[in-house]
Amino acid sequence: MKQVILIFALLAGTVTFAQNKNAKASMEVDGVCGMCKERIEKAAIRTKGVKSAVWNVDTHELKLIFDERKTDLKTISAKIASVGHDTKEIKATDEAYNSVHPCCKYRDKEVQKDHEKEKGDGNE
Repeated sequence: MKQVILIFALLAGTVTFAQNKNAKASMEVDGVCGMCKERIEKAAIRTKGVKSAVWNVDTHELKLIFDERKTDLKTISAKIASVGHDTKEIKATDEAYNSVHPCCKYRDKEVQKDHEKEKGDGNE
């Protein structure tokens, strides 16, 4: 019986220490402009446990630093989707997507083309 308790205690201790309070991860988040960047980063930062969130307009990569004891990538993705932006894991509802500014309609091919033209002109 003592061996079972010892093994359980060791496993519990391993699980506790396996969670990183400064975990780093990245995920792809759809968006097209600076307004999208602000909305995505704000949604991520407002997720309990997220310490840093930086989204790149060109690559659509969101780099995160977060406390694994307080949150996970699925929770962060859900928070971002709730403000209208798709992630690989969770797609924003039509209601959430429709709430974003018209220039941020990243699913619309015309909006994407307009933003590509801006990048080409150097007006970003």
